[in-house]
Amino acid sequence: MHKILVLEDDYKMGSELRQFFTNRDFNCDQVYDGHMFFKQTELTTYDIYILDVNVPGLNGFDVCKRIRQNNKSVPILMLTAYSAVEDKVNALQNGADDYLVKPFHLEELLARVNALLRRSQNSSTEEKKVYQIEDLLINSSEMKVSRGGKEIVLTPKEYRLLELLASAEGRPVSKQTIATKVWDINFETGTNTIEVYVNYLRNKIDKGFDKTLIHTRTGFGYYLK
Repeated sequence: MHKILVLEDDYKMGSELRQFFTNRDFNCDQVYDGHMFFKQTELTTYDIYILDVNVPGLNGFDVCKRIRQNNKSVPILMLTAYSAVEDKVNALQNGADDYLVKPFHLEELLARVNALLRRSQNSSTEEKKVYQIEDLLINSSEMKVSRGGKEIVLTPKEYRLLELLASAEGRPVSKQTIATKVWDINFETGTNTIEVYVNYLRNKIDKGFDKTLIHTRTGFGYYLK
């Protein structure tokens, strides 16, 4: 299930968008201003962002630009009440992948969201990415991990967990997300499987090194930094 975060200060419009995407098997959250947006992204990892331009605090252009400073790949679609060419150019120059001018048809919005998600998925599949956190290197094309120049042997589950944490770019990854993306199951509070595997990783990634890279944020999840 794809996760969408909508930045929209119009309560009626935001509620309509949430209900529309929920009915189409998306997980959709909404925030009302730019500062709330970044607080929400610290709690959850999203697959796509939909940003209205005219919102309190940081406007949509500023939010888009700030996202792109830290995340080059997440799809961003902007909603604007302006059809002027300069506003469209501004959206694209700040890192948006697409835009829609209000008013718009919800089915067109859905089609554009699905197109961006397909493009993002194809790009991530084809991309040979290397993650680097301090002296830790994760080569996703070869599925190899090393730290301080020394190769670290991981099991497939350990590797998937480590790559998931790396792809979050410093944001906490919840147990629910880990369970879904690493084990393909819904998280059950009675199991400690995730804690066990995080400890496996810590023994292989952090043990013997001066700097700890795998961290816990209580109530939010685990992150690499």
